[in-house]
Formats: sequence, C-alpha cells, structure tokens
Amino acid sequence: MVDYLSKLGFTPHRITEPNYWYYSPLHEERTPSFKINRKLNRWKDWGTGESGNIVDFGVKYHKCNESNFLNLLQGPGVKPVLHKDVQKKYHGLDEEAGTIKILRVKPIASLPLIKYFRSRRIPDDIAHAYLKEVHYELNSKQYYALGFPNNEGGYELRNQYIKAASKPKAPTFFDNGSKELAVFEGFFNFLSYKAMLHQQPQPNRNFLILNSTSFFEKELPKMQQHERTFLYLDNDNTGQKCTKKALDLDPKKFSDERGLYRHHGDLNKWLTAFGSGIKQQQRQSP
Repeated sequence: MVDYLSKLGFTPHRITEPNYWYYSPLHEERTPSFKINRKLNRWKDWGTGESGNIVDFGVKYHKCNESNFLNLLQGPGVKPVLHKDVQKKYHGLDEEAGTIKILRVKPIASLPLIKYFRSRRIPDDIAHAYLKEVHYELNSKQYYALGFPNNEGGYELRNQYIKAASKPKAPTFFDNGSKELAVFEGFFNFLSYKAMLHQQPQPNRNFLILNSTSFFEKELPKMQQHERTFLYLDNDNTGQKCTKKALDLDPKKFSDERGLYRHHGDLNKWLTAFGSGIKQQQRQSP
C-alpha cells in the first residue's frame, strides 16, 4: 500500500512505525486521517470509517471494478475504465484542474521517479542533468513528479500517472551558441535525442522544447534566426500541420526529421521500442 501510494504521488505526512499517515486520497480534508499499517498492509480512513486492503482502496480511488483494478496492477500498459470525472485526475493534473503550488525542488531521489525515466529509456546522467524531483500541492493534496523547467520559471511535471504543468507555461530554450537548432514538442523527446547520442560526439546545436505546440507559431521567429532548424515533432495531425507550415515558409532552412521514427508516435516511443541497443550508464538504484 505504501509503495502504491508513492507511485500515485502521495507522500506520508508523518510516520510512526508501522503506521503511515496521509491526507486522505479519497476525499478532501485538513487533517491527515488516512492510515496505512505497513505490517498488516491495510488502510483505514478515519474520516469516513472505511478500511480494507489495496484492492478495496484501488476500487474506491479509481472508481472502477476489481477486475479493472487488478489489470492496472498487472501491467503499466493496462488502464482501468474510469469515470469521466476521474480520467482528468488520473491522466492529466494540469493547471486547468486547479492551482499547482510548487513546494520544493531537489535532485531526483525517489525510486518510482527513477524507475519511470528509466522505463522511458533515459540514461541516469541525462535525467539528472535536465530534470528535478518536484513536490507540489494541488487542491490541498501533495504530489511529486519529474520536473522539467521552462524559461519563465514554470515546470512540466510527469510521472507514471500524471501529465501536469505549473504556471507560467512556456517553452524551454538552450542556447549553445550554435547556428543550428533542434526543435521538440515535449521534453522526453529532447531527452531521447540526447540518449541517442549518449557518450558519442554530438553536433553543436541549440535546443528548443516547445512544451506545447500552441507555442509553435510564436517561436517561429526564433527558429528562422538559425541557419538550419531540425524539426522532431510528433507523428500526429498537429505535428504534421506545424511541420508543413515551417517547410512552406522555407524548405531549405527547415528539415523534417520524423522519418527516423515514422512508424511511431514520437521520438521517445521509437526509443522505448528500439532503444535497448543504446548503452545505459545507470547508477545503482538507491
């Protein structure tokens, strides 16, 4: 139960072995009343009087049946059928769902977060160079995730269960003094590019991570300032539309690099599928 709540992004408010106390994941509250007895691996919500095992919790938290929840536990690729009001909470805690308050930012130390970026085929040294462990509050509940900073002080937030962003939302630009630029939609695609060339000579390029294709047109002048701009956008309708717009503007300056991963949704999906040959220099798990 403690490990599963950690994967969901919940951290204990206090620990008095064998009891771990949390703000309840099942309802709003001001005083932590959700207790897990780690020895018995059972929970009790003193705010409602409910109690049970991990399956009982999963059914209540995800609002699904036992079979769907067990499927979720058996594999990361299987998701339960969720009610619409839970889908947003489960798949994307973004700034529209409430105000995200950053509590603290530190080097990545959480094992679930380390396992997560490794599952995306990102080597440890690259992850630690560009990502942080960000703890934040949303709707009076605390979570943590991998954080990728933008140029305005906000963070893109990701873990196995959520896709979120803190305000202000903005792109991320790395100026390496180059006349060439590589453009990515999301930061995992940027990290995938770095992983592809891991421990190999890398071309000197600047990098622009849009963090949202809504910034594409606004960032076009920056792209056009470079002699060559390489586009590593997603293989979807939006990626196609943005790529076409750039090529129509200047086919000699812009280059569509999606042929590398043409049978996959984006660069990270390609890396995850075929990246086993890329050497992973990883530290020992904590």
